[in-house]
Amino acid sequence: MPSLVRFSSSRVAEVVPDLERTPEPDEVLIRTLYSGISAGTELTAYRGSNPYLNKRWDDDSRLFVDGDTSISYPVDGWGYEEVGEVVSLGSSAEGVSVGDVIWGTWGHRSHTVKKASWAAGRILDATVDPRIGIFSQIGGIALNLVLDADIHIGETVAVFGLGVPGQLAAQLARLNGGRVIAVDNLPARRELALELGAEVALDPADGGVAERIRELTDGRGADVCLEVSGNYRALHEAVRSVAYSSRVCVAGFMQGDGVGLRLGEEFHHNRIALICSQISGVAPSLQHRWNYDRLARTAIQLAAEKRLNVTDLITHTVPMALAADAFQMLDERPEEALQVVLSFDEEVTA
Repeated sequence: MPSLVRFSSSRVAEVVPDLERTPEPDEVLIRTLYSGISAGTELTAYRGSNPYLNKRWDDDSRLFVDGDTSISYPVDGWGYEEVGEVVSLGSSAEGVSVGDVIWGTWGHRSHTVKKASWAAGRILDATVDPRIGIFSQIGGIALNLVLDADIHIGETVAVFGLGVPGQLAAQLARLNGGRVIAVDNLPARRELALELGAEVALDPADGGVAERIRELTDGRGADVCLEVSGNYRALHEAVRSVAYSSRVCVAGFMQGDGVGLRLGEEFHHNRIALICSQISGVAPSLQHRWNYDRLARTAIQLAAEKRLNVTDLITHTVPMALAADAFQMLDERPEEALQVVLSFDEEVTA
């Protein structure tokens, strides 16, 4: 029986039956192997803080408006980090075979039906670890952030927040020629960032992050800061840490009011540019060459070529039946995990 993860209400996750579908002639049925949990955006839906649960997004005006909501509980099959195996084909499906491993986005569900043409463009190399496939969107998000940052060889890049997207962005910044300073309050995440190539790792609890970054850059400050924590105080420190007339690129999903962000200080006096990096689009100067598909494909290719290390970010693999426990851990004890993966075959490992 197909199944999916449902957020029944705020902070309540459960596994429930899903509809069973038979592929149309031009479709394929995919059985999910692994599905990754996003500890950022996805947790906002689990917790109930996502603005789509509290306001309505108006496509025409591109504004959030009061009075209604875009989504409401129960929320079924949230998730965007999936990889699965083709188990059956429609009668006219082409370009894909039973047994092919497909990466993409279809939420925390045991099965999905997709167009054969869609699946054919997302076949994972059979020689690589299939778990690489869950990093297509989160890898694309990190790559989009690095493209927005416009990093040049020899520049210093400070990364605030070393969760999964921050770890990926730090690696990609190095591939782009940057010298990386990593900032996070969790020792294990700082240590991992150093292992994956960051030059320096700073603990904000020690204070003086901006001052330390200036010491490391001959008083200049970072050439660019990447904010991936979703924390307003971290964003403020990123603004303090960047060089005069430079930019801070923000991919963290900020929640609520901006407590701790003081725009009348360094932001105003140092002419800092704040750039929002969000996966729905790319920088205007790149739109004729880059789009979401290219971002995702590039992330998968870099991981398959072992130029981007993704599997070392996985700390827990949990059977889908225990999805509620996984979400509770990420919500209440985030320091215990980095990338949590739901498995559809394996026992609990950590």
